[in-house]
Amino acid sequence: MTANVSEAVPDAGTDAIDRSRAVAVVGTGTMGQGIAQVALVAGHPVRLYDSAPGRAEAAVTALAARLDRLVEKGRMDRAERDGAVARLHAAADPAELADAALVVEAVVELLPVKQQLFADLEKIVGDDTLLATNTSSLSVTAIAGGLRLPGRFVGLHFFNPAPLLPLVEVVSGFATEPSAATRAYATMRSWGKTPVRCADTPGFIVNRIARPFYAEALRVYEEGVADPATIDAALRECGGFRMGPFELTDLIGQDVNEAVTRSVWESFYQDPKFTPSLAQRRLVESARLGRKSGQGWFPYGEGAAAPVPHTAPPAGPPASVVVQGELYQAEPLVRLLRETAAVAVDFRQDAVEGYPGWIELPSGTRLFLADGTAADDAAMPVIHFDLALDYATCERIVLAPASTVDEPSLRDAVGLFQALGKKVSVIRDVPGMIVARTVAMLADFALDAATRAVADADDIDTAMRLGVNYPRGPLAWGAELGADWVLETLSNLHEEYPTGRYAPSQALRRRVAAENAAADGEGAE
Repeated sequence: MTANVSEAVPDAGTDAIDRSRAVAVVGTGTMGQGIAQVALVAGHPVRLYDSAPGRAEAAVTALAARLDRLVEKGRMDRAERDGAVARLHAAADPAELADAALVVEAVVELLPVKQQLFADLEKIVGDDTLLATNTSSLSVTAIAGGLRLPGRFVGLHFFNPAPLLPLVEVVSGFATEPSAATRAYATMRSWGKTPVRCADTPGFIVNRIARPFYAEALRVYEEGVADPATIDAALRECGGFRMGPFELTDLIGQDVNEAVTRSVWESFYQDPKFTPSLAQRRLVESARLGRKSGQGWFPYGEGAAAPVPHTAPPAGPPASVVVQGELYQAEPLVRLLRETAAVAVDFRQDAVEGYPGWIELPSGTRLFLADGTAADDAAMPVIHFDLALDYATCERIVLAPASTVDEPSLRDAVGLFQALGKKVSVIRDVPGMIVARTVAMLADFALDAATRAVADADDIDTAMRLGVNYPRGPLAWGAELGADWVLETLSNLHEEYPTGRYAPSQALRRRVAAENAAADGEGAE
């Protein structure tokens, strides 16, 4: 059962913790220092505590140095810096946190450790003190389970680096009182953050909905369809994502990313939609953790070569092509084809029953937008092209030919897209290709989360844009592509892989049924 956070947390007004009140941060690692800096710059007195001797004092020194750098960059004046440092205090004993209005914990991700910490804190702070955990993977409800006053406990999930990234997930546990969640939300907003309301569900918003971004890339790699550099390039240069999943997990740390995936999977009772990757597990076991170890999916360090995606060599375009019917999600290609002088284009707008629109080469080979089927499923020679965020501006197009496509036809397809100004990558035939399957899964995960009241639609899209830099919120993206396209793509993938991983959610099925019923009603008027 999940609390409806849109009802539990009303719009924040003047509920923010007053800047004269102290904020305590327990745990002085990278995240703890980042949270302390945010609170400090917002104007609060800040108490830092760490159970390891000397760590809090070292954190105070490090924070003062960070503020010095802000002064050097002109982002803070010297008087503000001096005032902030004067408000910063390293606590030698937890008793020094007694006057805090808010205590944020950023210690090791172990449930018993966090439970004991808050049990101890509850004996020290006042009953009106807001208690918060920065956990990214543990249950907020479970952490608060043994508290005398669990209603004042919330999750405040900052993203790293906390001073730079605006998003904070404000998580209501099962026992969290609406007033506590409202106070936390308002305080984050007063600190200049962009808070989103979220129920206590595995992964919260971002780490729940983002799983397919990593999982689908890993699945494509495990099937031998393409190498990591090419998959990354497809999602970056065709899909519009800021980073590809392989380079991103190398940055995050393979051990960290794999642990989050495994935690979410286990928390959902090993739901196949969240199944971890064996390839990533082997990477972790071999201590290839990414940038921090010097080797992950790619090598790092001095002299390491940058990853190079597979890009097809130059090919001449076909003399002519036929565009048959509507290309729908790929309709921007029509404008590009109209504008090119390199290829004669015959536009035939009449639809062919049972088929979406396609581009036909002189050989009769047809180019279809990826739809969750394999190109080899077709009765004729077919080349699938992958979904793009914007075909007009994307840098790369990805093609997957059926085994029945001959080399001259494939060269024609490559040359056609090169004539439109695109780099082209050719991968092995795989259902749903790379971008299409990823975006369809993200859209369905987001719709399912919204329907289950994990968060409201606006907060979900905001979280995914700000938390992981997606080019569009997955709900808005899915709506633009059409719920029927998402459903068809996932249904086809489910038929190709009948494991449950790609089974469309009930929320998606109901959305399509409702849209179809509304369309039928309009047609009857």
